Amino acid sequence: MVIRIRFGKGTKIGKKRRKNRRAVIALAALLTPAAVMALALGCWRIAADLNWTSSFAIPSGLFSHWQVWLGAAALLQLCARILNRYGRDRDAAVS
Repeated sequence: MVIRIRFGKGTKIGKKRRKNRRAVIALAALLTPAAVMALALGCWRIAADLNWTSSFAIPSGLFSHWQVWLGAAALLQLCARILNRYGRDRDAAVS
């Protein structure tokens, strides 16, 4: 007596690259204006420290320092650039 067990064909396990390309490009497009806003807040804080403008909107706490805003702007722009590179279609540039 021979017993055969048959399994159905499932999905192939493989590495799918750029699965959420549209979502990544959309997120990268939103990160750049956020970086510009953080840069503007950092510049405003520097100008407020030099008494060029009125007082800064956040008088105390972590976000009252210009270094935090400029660092956040740089980090957001770096993330936007990395996501743009990930979402870009490299196969079309080769052919």
